[in-house]
Parts: sequence; structure tokens; C-alpha cells
Amino acid sequence: MSYFLPESHPVLTAARGLALAHSGMIEVNSAPLYLRARDPHPDRTVALVSGGGSGHEPLHTGLLGRGGLDAVCPGEIFASPHNRQIYEASAAAAKSGGVLLIIKNYTGDVINFQIAAERLRHDGIPVATVLVDDDLATDSADSATGRRGTAATVVVEKLLGAAADRGATLEELAELGRRVVAASRSIAVAARAQTSPTTVSPAFTLEAGTLDYGVGIHGERGTRTIARPAVGDLVRRMTDDLLDALPEGPDDVLALVNGLGATTELELHAIGVLLGDELTARGLRPVFTVPGTFTAALDMAGFSLTVTRLEEGWAELWTAPTRTPLVLPRPTLTPERSAEPEPAVSPADTSPPPAPHANGDRALLDRYALTVSQVRDNLTNLDQLVGDGDFGDNLAGGVRRAVKLADERGVDGTTALAHAFLDDVGGTSGPLFGLLFQHLASAAPKDGGAPTAAALAEAAEAGFAAIHRVGGANPGDCTLVDALAPAARSLADSAREEAPEAPLTEAAQAAIRGALATAELRPRRGRASYVGDHALGVPDPGALAVALLFMALADVHEPATAPRLPAPGYITVP
Repeated sequence: MSYFLPESHPVLTAARGLALAHSGMIEVNSAPLYLRARDPHPDRTVALVSGGGSGHEPLHTGLLGRGGLDAVCPGEIFASPHNRQIYEASAAAAKSGGVLLIIKNYTGDVINFQIAAERLRHDGIPVATVLVDDDLATDSADSATGRRGTAATVVVEKLLGAAADRGATLEELAELGRRVVAASRSIAVAARAQTSPTTVSPAFTLEAGTLDYGVGIHGERGTRTIARPAVGDLVRRMTDDLLDALPEGPDDVLALVNGLGATTELELHAIGVLLGDELTARGLRPVFTVPGTFTAALDMAGFSLTVTRLEEGWAELWTAPTRTPLVLPRPTLTPERSAEPEPAVSPADTSPPPAPHANGDRALLDRYALTVSQVRDNLTNLDQLVGDGDFGDNLAGGVRRAVKLADERGVDGTTALAHAFLDDVGGTSGPLFGLLFQHLASAAPKDGGAPTAAALAEAAEAGFAAIHRVGGANPGDCTLVDALAPAARSLADSAREEAPEAPLTEAAQAAIRGALATAELRPRRGRASYVGDHALGVPDPGALAVALLFMALADVHEPATAPRLPAPGYITVP
């Protein structure tokens, strides 16, 4: 985030950019800085004004316009706006029924908004305030400041904006705002701090495998640091805390899943499903589940959950139309649960594979599954250096699918691998591995014994030929064939001998050498080719996975001479 902020007047420049992107909707006053809606609803008699530190976008400015706010006062990054900004914005936006100030419960915001309110009253402008204090992490009897104002501000501003467009009075809006705040609670977690605009480094550090629980939207540390649980367990814990703190009320709720700046839509939508399931299991009805980034903390990697109990009529206010930069999801009904069955094996499943079977081909599958489970994270880390970082999970997920297929249908190990990777594993490497497994399956003896060097050589060469036809890769291109081709050659050489001593061990060693040598190659194929010289020094993850396969073959059929498993330390991040 902060790498690309303008050196001077970043907040003003961003405000001008928002107005430019939404021509005719927003006007910017530069001294003092505030933004005002150009086209408020004609039935509105009370102006809604809010604001706060910058870095929380799209909070406040995203809800500027019909169905939202009349004026927004942005402060500097994570700093309250000055009372003059609030006062002049309110005076400019005021309507016949006065002005309602929506304030997040942070000390600077409260002081400056209250001073502005005093100035407005002195001028004879009717004014009221709504204080948003939804963050249960700071709900402590030892604190005089009380709960912070966080993502529930979005819910408050949306509902009040719809009510104001219907002509609600200042008193009615203030009372509605207080009820919405009272019916809302939020909690946030983070796995990585936001980037400090000053140092261009994370504002704080977390040890690997931990989360900060109860972080604030200004990048404040959490109230405690916890070991990172599975995301389902985390959402369950957050839901328990929210409902313990939420006052009694209607069972209909709005569930807001808010990203803190660096959390992807993919993650937020998945968390939304988990939250909806947790609420439903507790007898609540999530009428709206709303995932998205609404109240950021610059580029913090984390999310918050907000639950609001919906009184009668509030659902209609949420679905009322808006004309604002931020378009909030407005479903008319709770989305039905997907009828699509859950995948047979989750990619996040880390349960150990079953013990090896006596059948050699099945023993190969089990040995390979064990090895891949042990090095998955390392393969992923390598792939992050040269690709998109999904290789370790894709490989491990495909192998787990194969194990399940072999267990449930009784198919051979390599046949199960072929079906799993060809049918279920996406990306580039998954189907290519499927082609290799498909040809290797033909080399497995029906009696479960050791495949001959000749049969394996033919199968490996056929697999290489198929992969070359599909992807065009040749040895030297820094792909999986850099391990496959030398292994196939080694097997072919062994097949020509009358009594090869350890053909699978020699093939595995050839595959290892080929995989290691990819670290010296400039990639010509695959995703790694996009990063150019940045890939130098990094062995290709696909080639390493092929080497692991031949090591597993040798370990099952030639245990006395095979390279030892689990894989040696060459599968490390440089």
C-alpha cells in the first residue's frame, strides 16, 4: 500500500481521485478537506456527516451519496479529522432538519466531532450524534474509553442513509442509530500487520503460526496473540465471542465479513459461509451475509466479523437503493446453501496417509503420499519464488484424492493417481502428472510385484512423450521433464543390461540430479518462465516431485539401495 502513496498531500490526492472516478457524484473541498455528495435525495431533511482517519477505505467515502452520507471528513492516515473540517462540512451539507454526526469511538474522533457539534449548535444548526462502539475486544470495565468503533459503522451508515432518504427526522435518525449500534458487535484478527507509511515495513511482527486476536482498524495490536487455528475453528471462536457479547434480540441477523485490506475476496466469501453455518447452528437466521472489504486497516492481512440483530424494518433499509461509490450487496433473501456436494477430500486435509499395503503398486502410492505430505510446505515455498505458490497444495491434494480412490474403489495405486490427477487436479502441473501416472500404471505387474526396468523405461518414455506433445517442454527448459527424462534414460540403459543391480535406485538418483540441476537453468516453459532470472538458484518444484516419485519407487522395490525417504534437505527454500 504505502509504497505508492504520493509524497505530498496523499489524502487530498486520493479524494480528488475518488471524485474523478465518480464524476458528477462527489465534490471535493480542499481547504479544509471534506467531500460532499452532489445529488442528495430530495426527500432528505437531515444531513448525515461522518469521517475519520484515512486508510480505512472504502469506509465513509464509499458510502457518500444517495442512500448514504451527505459529507465525509477524511483525516490523515489513522488520524482524526480536525474539528474545522467537520464543522465546515456539516455547515455546507446541513438541511432544514439539521445534521447528524456519526462518530467512531476513538478519542480523537470523539473530541473533534463533539467540538464541531458545539460550533454547529452555537450557529443555530440542529445537531445530534451517534457514537459507534461495536468492538468487543476493548469491552473492559477497566477502560474509561469503552469499545472502539469499527466495521459496524458501515451498517449504521447504510441503515441511517436509507432512513434519511425516507424523510426521517433528526431525533428519529439519532434513535435509530443508537439502536443499531446497541444491536451490533465486532471482533477482528490479523495474521500480518499493515505496512507503515513511514517505515514501509510491517508495523509489528508476528511469529509464524500465530494470529493477533482483537486487533483494531488503526493497526493496533490485538488484545492477545494466539496459535493460528484452522479457519473453521477460528470463525467458531469469534462467533462464540460475538454472541456472548451481543445483547438479546431478534433471531434475524446481518453478518458482515470485513477484510482488513490484504484479505482476498476468495477468503472472505469462504469465511462468510463458515460464519453463516455457525450462526444457523446457534438458532439464528443470517438474513444477510455480506463479505467484502469495507473497513480496512491499510493493507493488514486479517478480517473482522460483525453481527447485527435486525429489528423490524431494518432489512428493508439495508436493501434500499443507493447511489454511492461502494455498492453493498443487497440480497432480498438469505442465499440457499449450495446443493453441490463437498469435495471428497479437502485440500486442507493434513491427516496422515494410511499404512502401506502389501501390494507393491499400492505401497508405492502410500509411500509417495507420505513423502509428499512431509514436503508439501517446502514445495509450496519454492513455487512461491518462481510461480503462484499452489504447487505443494495441488500435489498433496491430488495424492490424497488418489489414496481415497484406491481405498473406496480398490483400484491400483498408479491407476488411482492417474484418475485423481487427470480428473480432479487443476492448474498446469496436475494434468501433466496425470499423463505420467497414466503411462506408469501400465508398467505395474498384475501380481503386485516389482515392475521390470524395461516396462518402466517404456512407460516413462511414453509419459515424457505425452507431456512433450501437450506442453512442448524439453530437457533444459526447467520443468518436470528435467527429472523425468534422465530417469527414463537410466531405466532404458538398465533394461539393456542382462542383470541390472538396482535399476530403480539408479533412475531415482538420475531424477534427483536432474531436479537439482534445474536450479542453474533459466526457465523457458511454465509459470517460472515469467520471472526470468529471479528463478535462478531455485530448483523446479515439479522436477523435485518427479524425483520424489522415483525415490518412492526405489524405496518400495529396492529398499536396501534406494535414496532415503523422507526427501533429503535439498527441498528447501534458497
